[in-house]
Amino acid sequence: MPHYVVLMNFTEQGVKDVKNILPRIANARQLATSKGATLHSYFMTLGQHDAVAVIEAPDDETIASLVLSVGGAGNLRSTTLRAFTIDEIPDVLRKI
Repeated sequence: MPHYVVLMNFTEQGVKDVKNILPRIANARQLATSKGATLHSYFMTLGQHDAVAVIEAPDDETIASLVLSVGGAGNLRSTTLRAFTIDEIPDVLRKI
């Protein structure tokens, strides 16, 4: 299944409610599972982004629906990157 790296920044609302981040992550994990995706890891980060997640999903449509659903709560804005695993890189290189 494809992997995605999701870069997140908290909105003003998300920062005000940051003490409830663990239940929000648990809800996102549950939502991902219900869509056939897996939230592999979530990191709060320093620097340009407030958090980073690694998610495995069946397809682009599933990850899009997931990040739009989570973002719809108003706590964050995100950028999603398709990530290629080490096992997928040879297939990419063969197409060069």
